[in-house]
Amino acid sequence: MPLTEEQTALEAVRDACLLTRDAQAGIVASNGGILKDDRSPVTIADLAAQAVITAQLLDAFPKIPIMAEEDTAALTGPDGPAIEKAILELTGRFSDITSSRKLRSLLERGGHPGGPQGRFWTLDPIDGTRGFLRGEQYAVALALIEDGQVVLGLVGCPNLPFQPGGRRTSRPGAIFSARRERGAYQWPVGDGDPVPISVNTVPQPEMGSFCESVEPGHTSHAATARVAARLGITAPPYRVDGQTKYGIVARGEASIYLRLPSTPGYHEKIWDHAAGSVLITEAGGRVTHVDGQVLDFSAGRTLPNATGIVVTNGLLHGAVLEAVQQELGVWSQPGEGSGILKP
Repeated sequence: MPLTEEQTALEAVRDACLLTRDAQAGIVASNGGILKDDRSPVTIADLAAQAVITAQLLDAFPKIPIMAEEDTAALTGPDGPAIEKAILELTGRFSDITSSRKLRSLLERGGHPGGPQGRFWTLDPIDGTRGFLRGEQYAVALALIEDGQVVLGLVGCPNLPFQPGGRRTSRPGAIFSARRERGAYQWPVGDGDPVPISVNTVPQPEMGSFCESVEPGHTSHAATARVAARLGITAPPYRVDGQTKYGIVARGEASIYLRLPSTPGYHEKIWDHAAGSVLITEAGGRVTHVDGQVLDFSAGRTLPNATGIVVTNGLLHGAVLEAVQQELGVWSQPGEGSGILKP
């Protein structure tokens, strides 16, 4: 019996978690990162994971196109042959991707432009590559978008303890999944049954805790600290890379995730938020831009008007939005979810 979209996605993300976790120690030890044109690091594991997931998705659902972060650019430079050889050695341990032709074909299939109509997958094979290179947290993020709406999302966190607050060495690895209007779950990376998850019920901001990106280039730590002070939050920030932050809020380990702009003109990519957004919504929380607008996944490969993102358990959303808007000089029209910058 053919697997469903959710089952296929789960198996693909699980395989990518195992592949990337297996590769991480070796890549960290050998400093196996490659710098892309935008100076962000991409690794052999990024490309291998993307190829493995793409192959499984296309095998099961060949008519659903894929929008993925990586491409074949890293294979065209002077180090291309060595990089390609290393990728094939890695994919060969987890799949039948053993030829240059097949690898390149799979990576080239990730160029779907997105848009407001139709169905497509969006994939970030390693979200939080710098965390991956440091040997810390990262995520494998996969989502299915239909007519501009995220209908399925999976966030694989290979190094995150399955139990909140647990030690990394104790049953590491969690995969978060959510299907629209069907709730949110956490699966072990290895064998085991899923458990339903939900956001916490912290009712007052000062009782809450928040998480943010490790890299100051991804979010303004200073602005987040000032927002926390406005809210009376004294708990230190939980800093972690990738969409792992969405999973941490979805299972109630933190109540707030702030991604506040630190680079003018930066455009958020949809693969950085699609899976996490449906996970939070189905776990009972809320995700909006700082002006109160919901995230728009219908405009292509980036989020339009992305002036920052606020994720909460829902109960705190109004208070957190108000504090963020005061800090950034943004306001939202009550009931309309639209906002402007103050002069």
